[in-house]
Amino acid sequence: QVQLVESGGGLVQAGGSLRLSCAASGIVFDILTMGWYRQAPGKQRELVATINSRGSTRYADSVKGRCTISRDNAKNTVYLQMNSPKPEDTAVYYCNAVRIGTTGMTEYWGQGTQVTVSS
Repeated sequence: QVQLVESGGGLVQAGGSLRLSCAASGIVFDILTMGWYRQAPGKQRELVATINSRGSTRYADSVKGRCTISRDNAKNTVYLQMNSPKPEDTAVYYCNAVRIGTTGMTEYWGQGTQVTVSS
């Protein structure tokens, strides 16, 4: 059974910092593309950042220069470091894993962790 468990969310002041973690189990981690998405109230879920199995990263324009995604394959964990967060970063943050196999693509989601940025 594949599980993605996020942690590290909470209340943070604008200009502070926060690190989200997502621990994966039940799946071979190092072949996955991992990502963070977020969903604010009344808005659609949107991409924040992804990192593939080779360590290549991609970021939403809204977080470039403020967020860093990284992974530790030995710990089956992906991280999102958020620096200088803004109130508009307030959202539920979801961990995502994508596996591409011979039968196609399979996607997994965590349960989400709330991040609230106060001004």
